[in-house]
Amino acid sequence: MSESHKYKIGQRLELSPSSVGRSGGVVEIVRLLPAMRDDLEPQYRVKSHAESHERVVQESMLSLAAARAG
Repeated sequence: MSESHKYKIGQRLELSPSSVGRSGGVVEIVRLLPAMRDDLEPQYRVKSHAESHERVVQESMLSLAAARAG
């Protein structure tokens, strides 16, 4: 499964805010998940230190840029 994933477990990344009210910020990868279909991108289970819950996000919602500063 990890061969198709750009990021790895334990990596801290920047989560982009969404248009549906999801906040962005630095998150940590806690699990690699497969794409729901072959034509979709890989997914990740992530955890923010600012929230008590985990969320599932697509790879395109994550980036390295701002995570280095935080």
